[in-house]
Amino acid sequence: MPRTSGIAVSPFRALRRVLAPLAAAALGVSLAAAPAAAEQVEAAPFEHYVALGDSFVAGPLIREERVSTRMPLLGCMRTSNNYPTMLAERLGVAEFTDASCSGAVINDLYEQQFSDTRPQFDALTPETDLVTVGISGNDFGFSDILVECAKRSLGNPLGSPCADHYGNELDQRIEGLRPEVSQVYADIAERSPQATVLAVGYLQILPERWGCWPSTPIAVGDVPFLDRAQTSLNRMIAEEARAQGAVFVDVLERGHDVCTSSDVRWVEGLIPENGAPVHPNYLGMRATADFVGAELGLPADEAA
Repeated sequence: MPRTSGIAVSPFRALRRVLAPLAAAALGVSLAAAPAAAEQVEAAPFEHYVALGDSFVAGPLIREERVSTRMPLLGCMRTSNNYPTMLAERLGVAEFTDASCSGAVINDLYEQQFSDTRPQFDALTPETDLVTVGISGNDFGFSDILVECAKRSLGNPLGSPCADHYGNELDQRIEGLRPEVSQVYADIAERSPQATVLAVGYLQILPERWGCWPSTPIAVGDVPFLDRAQTSLNRMIAEEARAQGAVFVDVLERGHDVCTSSDVRWVEGLIPENGAPVHPNYLGMRATADFVGAELGLPADEAA
């Protein structure tokens, strides 16, 4: 999944990225055969990585046979099968803090979401040098919208009952979120001024048209309506994040929506096989890690 990186890094960090592989080649070091030796040659480009966001970051209920699978934090349903954990492993960061939490809204970045969690922004420090963020889907109301559209499809599966119900309300919601989303990235820059900040968009949920009613009960005419709404949300996030100096990572690649087969699907349907309903599965998290890693100059994890 090639991506052209638009990230500016310090000259020292860039120099390390160039010299490390050259040094490894000169010494005849194989990263696959001798990882311990490689670690002595190649310095990690980032030291302290913080992941922020909602359930599309936290990765609830995702299964995969991994050597070190972390049990989920109960309230947040956060697992080690999410893209921040994969990315942290690939980068080899010295310190990794995953503050993401299922159900999070923008306010939960600033205040406690549950009694056993801290505000997500508490994880940020002046020493943080990499931040990924995935937020605003719950503020937009993704879950409630999908439930409402599913109910309305039962009486008119070939029409557009949900589009008729909402009209231009979803566009208004997205526009109304602009100030809050902009403030998120401004506040991250204030708390961690040296950090590379990446705003990660949302994986494609529905196809561009037709859909797959009744397995995903969205009426035929509402599928493009909701797909356009998601595209508009991602576009708004990109615009506001970039305006505050962050880099937007576009992960909405077509052909991996809830209506595709399990071997290519990145987002589960209402009856999930691996993950929460209408949330990323392991393949989706791995793809997201690839997209984000590409922005940071990492190769895709083809062996995963």
